[in-house]
Amino acid sequence: MCLPKRTEPMSFRFLLVLVLVAESFCVFAQDDSPPPPTLARNRFRNGEETLRAFLPVSQATRSSIVKLNVDGETVALGCVVDSAGLALTKASEIKKGKLTCWLASEREVSAEVLAVDEDEDVALIRVDARNLKPIRWSNEELAIGQWAITPGVAETPHAVGIISALPRRIRPPRAYIGVQFDITASTTRIDQVRPGLGAEKAGLKSGDIITSVNGEAVTNREQVVDILREFREGQKVKLGVARTNDHFTAEVLLMSPNADPNGDSFFPQQRATRMAGNLSQRAEGFAEAIEHDTVLQPWLCGGPLVNLDGKAIGLNIARAGRVSTYALPAKLVTHIIEDLKTKYRQATARS
Repeated sequence: MCLPKRTEPMSFRFLLVLVLVAESFCVFAQDDSPPPPTLARNRFRNGEETLRAFLPVSQATRSSIVKLNVDGETVALGCVVDSAGLALTKASEIKKGKLTCWLASEREVSAEVLAVDEDEDVALIRVDARNLKPIRWSNEELAIGQWAITPGVAETPHAVGIISALPRRIRPPRAYIGVQFDITASTTRIDQVRPGLGAEKAGLKSGDIITSVNGEAVTNREQVVDILREFREGQKVKLGVARTNDHFTAEVLLMSPNADPNGDSFFPQQRATRMAGNLSQRAEGFAEAIEHDTVLQPWLCGGPLVNLDGKAIGLNIARAGRVSTYALPAKLVTHIIEDLKTKYRQATARS
């Protein structure tokens, strides 16, 4: 007896194949379709059309800003603080050479550095021009999310962003004396002295025990590291050192990770810093700083950070990260101005 062939499974398989083929055609059709439209470049936050929306702010402040050149190369912006020609800028960007300023009137004039605040990286300069318009400082309370505008000498601002963190202390970058401690010991015994760095130059050796830092007694390596964290590159600390039956004081120069001649192995922060992009040479170590998300090149620091009223809420002091810029708050800047004026007057009186 012959049994009839079962056709239902075959029909099911045939339908399944048709569905899969149809889906494949859909996928191919999607792949061949044109890409979705993208936002026009001028509609981005720092696009020309966006920046033009802040034109009134820039027009109200551009006469209070100068663009500083050293030997013809733009190095920073400056913020006019006195009609007689005094201005502030970022000190570490002012290199040796012929210093000039471009004004909003498109006139280039000479300038000179009068005094420097090393702690906050601010320089007081004199611009060879009169009847300049001082910036107006704001005394408003800042809020996270408010607009933060970086104007220049042009009619449109350089960039706009928002406040991402309220004023806070920014610790200095790690600086090192150039030793590695013996991790098997519970004391501050030195295991290795790095060649070419401050500890070696001060005469420290393997086996020495650090007993104090700037007169403060220490008993473990964590204490030493914590104290040194408050010092910057170029500063010196006095270390009490015990060696066999001898005890002496050594003055040691602190050096930054970038000063390490032996690459990334001892200072792993170097690699992370390089990956962050073109940051300011001095980007940390401020008593107080506002953080905003404007992406500024280092040469755009030194000028004012203003609100929608055109009043300065701070002084842009450093590009600190890929999307992070620091500004010294207005209250701190006004104190710095008076301190630098006093410093200059005292230096002039002595000379």
